[in-house]
Amino acid sequence: MLALAAGGFGIGTTEFVTMGLLPDIADAMKVSEPTAGHMVSAYALGVVVGAPVIAALCARVPRKRLLMALMVAFTLGNAASVVAPTFATLTLARFVSGLPHGAYFGVASLAAASLAPVGQRAKAVAAVMLGLSAANVVGVPAATWLGQNLGWRAAFAVVAVIGVATVAALSRLVPELHGIRMTDPRTELTALRRPQVLLTLLVGAIGFGGMFAVYTYITTTLTDVAGVRIGLVPLVLALFGLGMVAGNIAGGVLADRGVDRAVFVSLLAMVVILAGYVAAAHNPYTAAVGAFLVGASGAALAPALQTRLMDVAHDAQTLAAALNHAALNIANAVGAWLGGLVIVAGLGYTAPAVVGATLAFFGVLLFSVTVFLARNHGSC
Repeated sequence: MLALAAGGFGIGTTEFVTMGLLPDIADAMKVSEPTAGHMVSAYALGVVVGAPVIAALCARVPRKRLLMALMVAFTLGNAASVVAPTFATLTLARFVSGLPHGAYFGVASLAAASLAPVGQRAKAVAAVMLGLSAANVVGVPAATWLGQNLGWRAAFAVVAVIGVATVAALSRLVPELHGIRMTDPRTELTALRRPQVLLTLLVGAIGFGGMFAVYTYITTTLTDVAGVRIGLVPLVLALFGLGMVAGNIAGGVLADRGVDRAVFVSLLAMVVILAGYVAAAHNPYTAAVGAFLVGASGAALAPALQTRLMDVAHDAQTLAAALNHAALNIANAVGAWLGGLVIVAGLGYTAPAVVGATLAFFGVLLFSVTVFLARNHGSC
């Protein structure tokens, strides 16, 4: 479990450190901050493209071997980010770095669930996701600090080192995972014909976007709106990460007691917290507390969505589990894009929180329809 979570730690660090260093990268590359936010969208697009393609085409590859290959590709993408000479090549490198993301989490989640005791699948999935959450407590603040003091390229160099360490850990510590039933590309693609799979993915793509609308621009929000000194931003990012850890654990427990209820609770909490962040962002202390709560509500949603997809996908679990992270990164791209639009429109750096609350609210409405259809028309 620790080896599987290590991959999540590296992935979480590279995904979220970009937000913390966005002003530095924009300044170094001589582009505006909203334009620099396109890197976030490029990484997310890589996840969206890579998750279904890799999961389907590699359906027959032994799971342990696939996990290691995915982390090698992830490491190479981050190494390319370190040496990228222009903003265009950096954006391309971020796209490549995102390609293995969804497939890794999908396969790692299935591996964890296959090794878990009966009735504790969601907790096992949450354990893998804990690496992603822990990255926001340790990896992202540390990499952000290094990026601010040694240049933003140092942050991606650290991620590449984490990738190398993860490959070694997977090789040494993870069993061969014979408990996961092998399928084939045709079987995996049947997930795309199941309405409950598609609707659950859409819930994640819309509802989860609220967190990213706020987090993408959190550094400038903290410094320009809340009045937080730039040197203290990594501490607030660590609070965000602690919120993700707490939310991840709580989400796993809730999902084992009732998956649908856990999704509803998490989405409703996001609506309330993101709406409240509009006011909270004007004070350094409430902004810090708000960052913790935004992270907690977002992380609580992920294990429940992942477990629900595994339940409704039947024989196509690998593709469905991988597509969850594609959906969450569509949320990443949409949230970052919409957050940038309202900033460019002159509505200020609290406006993304309004966008976020709206996205989470639509997520609640869509999931209500999803559950209604499942109960009245079957789970196909």
